[in-house]
Formats: sequence, C-alpha cells, structure tokens
Amino acid sequence: MSFNNSAAKALGTSNWEHKFKDWSTGPGKTERVRCENAISMIKSAIESSEKLTSKSINVFLQGSYRNKVNVQADSDVDVGIVCSDVFFGHYPKGYNRDSFGYVAASYSFDDFKDDIEKALVDKFGRAAVTRGSKAFDIKANTYRVEADVAPFMEHRRFKTNGSYITGVQQFSDDGKKIINWPEQHYENGVSKNTLTSKKYKRTVRVFKKLTNEMAANGIEDARSIPGFLCECLIWNVPNEYFNYTTFYDVLRNAIVYLYAELGKESSDEWGEVSELKYLFGSNQKWTKQQARRLLVAAWNYVGYE
Repeated sequence: MSFNNSAAKALGTSNWEHKFKDWSTGPGKTERVRCENAISMIKSAIESSEKLTSKSINVFLQGSYRNKVNVQADSDVDVGIVCSDVFFGHYPKGYNRDSFGYVAASYSFDDFKDDIEKALVDKFGRAAVTRGSKAFDIKANTYRVEADVAPFMEHRRFKTNGSYITGVQQFSDDGKKIINWPEQHYENGVSKNTLTSKKYKRTVRVFKKLTNEMAANGIEDARSIPGFLCECLIWNVPNEYFNYTTFYDVLRNAIVYLYAELGKESSDEWGEVSELKYLFGSNQKWTKQQARRLLVAAWNYVGYE
C-alpha cells in the first residue's frame, strides 16, 4: 500500500490522533434523548394496537445505536418488532417441522406487517410513515430522530436433537427472505469490547467516520460502503491488535492485518459480528475486493507509512 495523499500527510500523526479520539465517542446527550423518544413512541404505538396486544410482541433496538457503534451520520435508529407466536424453522438435512411436532401457523407475516403499519399510522399519522420493502420509515421531527421499524417473526435454527438457536426472520415485499441474529451480534460485541479495554467499539466509530469523510471528499472507493461492513471488518481483527496506545496505531495495524488476510482464502470463513452469517459471499452486497480497495484508500488518505 503506497501513500498518495500529500494533504492528509501534512495533517500529521498527532492531529490525526486528536481527530480519531474525537470520532471514537458516540453522539451527544441531545441526540441520545431524541433516539430514546423515537423508541418510546414506537413501543406506545404497538401497545395501543388492538390486534397486536393479543400477540407475544417484543419491540427491540437493533443496529448501530443498540450496539453503540453509531456515529453522527447514523441519524436514524433501527427498531425491530418481533412476533414470537410464529416461527420459521431451518432444519437439519432429513428433518422438517413435523419431526419436532410443530404445526402450521394461521397468522402470516404479511398480516403481521399490515398490522404494524396500521399501528404506526394510527400513532404518527400517514404523512410520517413510509412503507418500504423491508421496513417502515418514521420521519424525524424536533422531538425524535428518524426511525426504521422492521417487522420480524422468530427464526429457529434447529439441531437434530430438537434444540435450536433463536434469531429473527422477515420477508421483503418482493418476497426476499432475510434472517438476522441481533442478540448474538450484541452479545459478541459487548464481549469483544470488554476484552479490548473498550477500544473495539471506539475503533469501529473511527473507521466509520473516516470512511464517511473520505466519501464526502470524493474518494470513490469509500462511497456506498455500509457502516455495517466497517463494523464487521474491525470485528475480525484479533483482540491483541487493540493493545496499542493510540487509535492512530490501532487503526494502522488493523488495516495492515485486514488487507493481508483478505487476500487469503481463509477469510472466506469470516463471519459477521453474530458469527452466524458469513461476511462475504453471494448473499452479501459487498465483496472482499471492495473491502481491500477501501483499506488501501483509508491507508493513503490518512498517510500511513
């Protein structure tokens, strides 16, 4: 990786570290209050729904805000609404629903999503609620931040003995199946943050902010990079790489490690933070090549040598 950004190099190591320290902190108190207000109102909307109060419903935080890797660009909050009265199963080869004595449910995912839409519209008004293919967008105001509200039903990944791990599943309006593992993601992130003296999540914020600044300044390889990919890349950096004193050195050595490992077949086995989905593959919106180009661009932008 070679340096080609003289302006960034002129900023100097100490100035970059000052910037990185600033970036490593989360949004301020005012933004946190507006996030909490949005969450509270969404919970109230679901609790006020006659159709949904008869169901086993859990409203939960997901995404960067819950996992405490949100930056100012993450202006919205991600909220999941899961119905656990119904589950979708993934069974071992040779097994199916009947193998474990389960029966088909009468409450469909489409009905559930429609019920959520009505509850949100009743609470926020039609003009504030936009139905997307996977989630509802709740517009922001001075009281609350924008919110993405995603409906889910329970997902169970079964073993042959009938035990299972629990995630969430939804279907987009065009029929695409999406499975997520928010609890496992959260727990793994908390564990790694503890084991790295709380540098893991702060480094994620630094990398996300750096990527955002690069994109804003016209760096092509930083455009359209999801913050989630930045988070998962840093997740796959071994814990000992967070032992450096400065964020400048933590990020430098993380980039070196990631660039080298992404050139190997072994990184095909890398997982998302949940470690229940592969980070790279045909089902993802990004590639290892794209990630490596981002790393080179970041290296050059900061002026590492």
